[in-house]
Amino acid sequence: MLHPFHTSVTDIPLPEKFTYPFCYTPHPLCIAAVKEVQDYLGRQDRWKEELAQGKMFGVLVVETDKGEIRYLAAFSGILAGKNVHPFFVPPVYDLLQPQGFFKTEEEQISQINVRIRQLEEDEAYRRRIEQLTALQQTARTSLEEARLQMKAAKERREERRRQAALSPDCRITPEEESTLIRESQFQKAEYKRMERAWKERIAPLQQTVSTHEAGIQALKAERKVRSAALQQKLFGQFKMLNHLGEVKTLCDIFEQTVHKTPPAGTGECAAPKLLQQAYLHGWKPIAMAEFWWGESPKTEIRHHGHYYPACKGKCEPILRHMLQGLEVDENPMLKELQSNKKELEIIYEDEWLAVVNKPAGMLSVPGKEDAASVYSVVRERYPDADGPLIVHRLDMATSGLLVVAKTKQVHQNLQAQFKNRSVQKRYIALLQGMVSQDTGTVELPLCPNPLDRPRQMVHAEYGKPAVTDFEVLKRGDNRTRIAFYPRTGRTHQLRVHAAHPLGLHCPIIGDELYGKKAERLYLHAETLEFTHPITGKQVRISRKADF
Repeated sequence: MLHPFHTSVTDIPLPEKFTYPFCYTPHPLCIAAVKEVQDYLGRQDRWKEELAQGKMFGVLVVETDKGEIRYLAAFSGILAGKNVHPFFVPPVYDLLQPQGFFKTEEEQISQINVRIRQLEEDEAYRRRIEQLTALQQTARTSLEEARLQMKAAKERREERRRQAALSPDCRITPEEESTLIRESQFQKAEYKRMERAWKERIAPLQQTVSTHEAGIQALKAERKVRSAALQQKLFGQFKMLNHLGEVKTLCDIFEQTVHKTPPAGTGECAAPKLLQQAYLHGWKPIAMAEFWWGESPKTEIRHHGHYYPACKGKCEPILRHMLQGLEVDENPMLKELQSNKKELEIIYEDEWLAVVNKPAGMLSVPGKEDAASVYSVVRERYPDADGPLIVHRLDMATSGLLVVAKTKQVHQNLQAQFKNRSVQKRYIALLQGMVSQDTGTVELPLCPNPLDRPRQMVHAEYGKPAVTDFEVLKRGDNRTRIAFYPRTGRTHQLRVHAAHPLGLHCPIIGDELYGKKAERLYLHAETLEFTHPITGKQVRISRKADF
């Protein structure tokens, strides 16, 4: 599993520090290692079909105790039903051991699933469900008819009393009033008797069904308890090392996080596997990279052969522990933020609002890092403004027009316009690839990826509606210049709609989340049109993209 480079890498200098795993440009040593791994994958015909469906792989360049530069390779999860293959590092813990506790307990849980399925599909139970449903419907119909008859009888009695009140000749005698009262009492009592009769008919069948369903729920409760216990026991077997020789289980590591418990599949990604093997053998980690091989998943956006950072949900807490003792590169995004100048071009301004041109790489509002943002710059420029200032946001990597409110009243008015979608927006982007349609609409529901923020994912069940109209402006050199007109304002909407296979399938150039990194993200908010909150006039502001 420790591989020598087949091509010479002696002329490639070693990096000064280890790769920052959540945002990086692959080191040339990693690129050389990845090429060899990809050549190996291309020769594996037995995995061809599975690999085509897509999988994440990783490489770790290490220095041995003899000073040799070698590399390790790993895959995330399971490959061809196994998690042990000769070319790749083994898992931190082999949960697929035939005699191991995981497989044994998993078999017990599988038997519970079989029993649940048998109970749910039992023919006698299904017949009783059908009988109960039919009987309950008949009861509802019968009682509804009785209620309508009672209502009609009551209306007749009330009409008789109204006539008596209007005409002395139609007075109600005491005997007639007594008859009317007895009729009402009899009908109410009869309805109660009918209700009881139906309940008595339904009860035995309902009891039989409920007893059967209680058995199903008891098994499901047992399954839940056993699954949770199994997960906890499993996570306790993942004893993660770091460069200092310290050991922590996944339970220990995630106890310090907000969620307290690791997500399913934690510890089985490529990055932790690679570092674990290096530490076990005393090899010094030099640089690391992960890449996607195969087709993109339906919900996430992955491109064949592209490099990707480690995931945030599963890997970030683990790597925070495993990298202790190593000199690690600084977050390049933090460097970019801290190097931002506090200059901001004002495109339009009056006493109530301003429109600024946000440069690519500047935050709209302050983040955790101490870096310039549109908010901090305009707060300094307008110290007497009593409003929240920032009306809407652009991604840090996106350039273009932002509206700034100088008063609370103006802020509320403008936010309402954005919320009810009366603000017209036009974005310009350069896409990698050729969009065949001249115009069209992309509708893909979006939601955050809980295991890899800030990425968004397309999800039919959990996603919120996201709609983008587009117009192709120019094509050439396998690039498309395009205008976007978003009808909704979801996070990363234009970026996902451009890159996703069910969208335009052409990522925005420079989109390192959904495409490939470049010198910048080629997305610019070019035009805004809104109603001035004070004058009531239409305001249309444009600022051409500088690309």
